[in-house]
Amino acid sequence: MWKGRFSQDTSSLVQQFGESISYDWRLYPHDIAGSIAHARAQVKAGILTEEEFSQIRDGLLAILEDIKAGNFEFKTSLEDIHMNIESELTRRIGPAGAKLHTARSRNDQVATDTRLYSRTEIDGLIRAVTDLQNALLGQAERYAESVIPGYTHLQRGQPVTAGHHFLAYVEMLERDKSRLADCRKRLNISPLGSGALAGSTINLDRVQIAEELGFDGITKNSMDAIADRDYIAELLFVISLCGAHLSRLSEDLILWCSSEFGFAALSDAHTTGSSLMPQKKNPDVCELTRGKTGRLVGNLMNLLVAIKGLPLTYNRDLQEDKPPLFDSVDTLNLILAVNTEMIAAMELREKNCRAAASDPMLLATDLADYLVKKGIPFRHAHELVGKAVAEAVATGTPLDQLDLAAIDPAYGPEAKDVFSLERALASRTNPGAPSIQNVRAEISRWKGVLSGS
Repeated sequence: MWKGRFSQDTSSLVQQFGESISYDWRLYPHDIAGSIAHARAQVKAGILTEEEFSQIRDGLLAILEDIKAGNFEFKTSLEDIHMNIESELTRRIGPAGAKLHTARSRNDQVATDTRLYSRTEIDGLIRAVTDLQNALLGQAERYAESVIPGYTHLQRGQPVTAGHHFLAYVEMLERDKSRLADCRKRLNISPLGSGALAGSTINLDRVQIAEELGFDGITKNSMDAIADRDYIAELLFVISLCGAHLSRLSEDLILWCSSEFGFAALSDAHTTGSSLMPQKKNPDVCELTRGKTGRLVGNLMNLLVAIKGLPLTYNRDLQEDKPPLFDSVDTLNLILAVNTEMIAAMELREKNCRAAASDPMLLATDLADYLVKKGIPFRHAHELVGKAVAEAVATGTPLDQLDLAAIDPAYGPEAKDVFSLERALASRTNPGAPSIQNVRAEISRWKGVLSGS
């Protein structure tokens, strides 16, 4: 590439140290699409004839098919995907291939390729997240009326339904999809034509190139266009946050599947055993999801540290943007796929869930609400119920079996009516609350939302 300036061949160690073809080869469809659009603009600018453009286009499409078929030899000596394709094109079609790089640099080329790659992968991730949402929605419908304890601080708090619990994750994942879509909008701007950092004296129609590649517009500052990796950092953040949501889901399921909780059972197909303990059934998918989330966060930190002190514009450090990008995309895709399959196959142990939710302590807040409805200020009501709870704990008497009137005359005989799970849930009709009616309505709404995704 630079033999006119240099008198020595590049050291083999430097070639090994600096190559990126071992991982950026996967940009090949985007690199070829960008080159065809660039070549078409070269025709308009008078750099190429129509015949030369046809040779370039046909040559690139032939290379595309060879790579897809596994019949293309990538060479480390050519460093990256850009030079591997351009070199082979020139070898195949001759002088026309040598004209292709006119008015562009590998700097704007890779910025274009990674935007196209990210855009394509975001579309796939949105579909994969929707598949997981549908699996959760299916379980929400299946267990819409199954009562479970809701927790704060991992201590039993108030009764909810399993359907309401599953729908909470559907909500989280919808925000992840929204962030992915927002990220896609911001990255869908073409940098091609920015050259190495200052454009070119040969002015190609950048708008034409952008439109052909499906971009929404063009970058406005050539230096920023070359230096910008915000779109990768943003995508890695969104992926990391989605991973964090899935890690939280995994932790719930790990707890639910333990003997201590006994709320859920994963299928044999999505668990593993022990090489020593024959009785074990381990939630490895959940544990690996939880563990791989650290990898996703690490990839984000990798990129942020790499770019934090770079002067404008291109620095070779930016070559290190692709391994974390590729790894995070691959990792999240696999996490989403395996969790979708696992969630669809899991079962709740409804009797255990009901038994845990039947703890009358879960309705202590409802008891305070009962007092409030009788005109007692909430703070005083909270104190009165606290005294009843303390008595229940001290005597080992279930809260619903206490003589509440003996604790305070504010309690009437109808206080016992509070201790009904059905009544407690039915009373929670405010939007967002877990009444079965609300849960059913939300399931119906989400079916409509996801069917349009």
